Amino acid sequence: MTIQKTRVASRAGENMRRALIALSIAAIGGLSTHAAASGFQLIEQNASGLGNAYAGQAAAAENSSTIFYNPAGMTRLPGRQVSAAVHAIGPSTKFSDNGGSRSPTNLPAPNGGTNGGDAGGWIPTGNLYTSWQLSPQLWAGLGVSAPFGLKTEYDNTFIGRFQSRVAEIKTYDFNPSVAYKVSDAVALGAGVSYQRGEISLDRSFFAGATLPETVRLSDNAWGWNIGAMFTLSPQTRLGASYRSAINHDLTGTVNITGLGAASSKVEVKLPDTFSIALSHQVNDRWQVLGDVTYTRWGTINNIPLILTSRGLGASPAGTVADILDFNFRDTYRVGVGANYQYSDNFTVKLGTAYDQTPVPDAAHRTVLLPDNDRWWLALGGKYRFSKTTTIDAGYAHIFVVNGDTLRNKGVGAAGAQGIVSGSCKLSVDILSVQLTWAF
Repeated sequence: MTIQKTRVASRAGENMRRALIALSIAAIGGLSTHAAASGFQLIEQNASGLGNAYAGQAAAAENSSTIFYNPAGMTRLPGRQVSAAVHAIGPSTKFSDNGGSRSPTNLPAPNGGTNGGDAGGWIPTGNLYTSWQLSPQLWAGLGVSAPFGLKTEYDNTFIGRFQSRVAEIKTYDFNPSVAYKVSDAVALGAGVSYQRGEISLDRSFFAGATLPETVRLSDNAWGWNIGAMFTLSPQTRLGASYRSAINHDLTGTVNITGLGAASSKVEVKLPDTFSIALSHQVNDRWQVLGDVTYTRWGTINNIPLILTSRGLGASPAGTVADILDFNFRDTYRVGVGANYQYSDNFTVKLGTAYDQTPVPDAAHRTVLLPDNDRWWLALGGKYRFSKTTTIDAGYAHIFVVNGDTLRNKGVGAAGAQGIVSGSCKLSVDILSVQLTWAF
């Protein structure tokens, strides 16, 4: 009987390991992204924190995903560990014209176009982390994630198609990290990020006729992150972490059917973030978490798209083909969460958060990024199959403030990108699952 139980347990462990491998592959391959935090930032870097609305992640250190939130948290993970998560992010973005929208002023049919349908839709993303203890004081780890992402896709008949019809921002971040346990009360961590950024934009261009326009840009750049964790008492931890800004000099092409193509570039400084978090074990059943995170979105202001070669008709190198007028402001995010230990193997998670938008006003709320302040409401759970294997799952609904008007003035010669005036109704749903395996 004992031998039979051992075989059953072995088969169960092997099945879980196979599931983890499959989930890891899905996580690496599923880094197509859509922003679910404010701006085009992705806070969804694990599933274990989703049930808490990602409150207190710089102090939580539940698994190896702490590499992203606070690498010092690895010192709480004995041995080796792998965590892989997949997420389904379902934003809804519905524009309503208030009668003031119009296509380019020099277009024969200036009022042609529709509301563009729902520019959102379900999109997968994922993360993968591994950590290992090298000595009683030293840990190393590697994280693969997508810290920023955005996609909006309107119908072909969208009245704002001269500003944007399909816009997508992708990042792929590889983050090797180390952590050092200074004492039982203090731990430090640091890492470097090698990040790939990609921007694509499909829209319409008017030059006596409506022509398709595509913009494709990419770049690889470096950044870094640091963190510290302080054990204030057996029940209380304080975490602090910082992720640096990353300067991307994206290069590629602008192509307008009928006018040709030209090399082009865009310089974008993705923002740095600072987070301070607290974790407190109230009693045997309840744990509370909280954090405040500051993001310096103000690094993104007016971004010119510059031609670096002659093209698009007779446009010379150095021509400013467009200006992406974001004029972002710095923001705060505040989160509060709680965990209830329902049984030895099962934990219930709850959380809420308030997330400021970097969009300063209606005049800068573009069809590319129709963002606004948002509230999170989240629920999740963690089930421990064995000492080595854990599964986390969570769901969150994000309520985005709507009703603000989009009033984008015409851009380019004779208002060549038209005017968009109306309101946008926004919301986001997130489903996540994660497997963690310690060995």
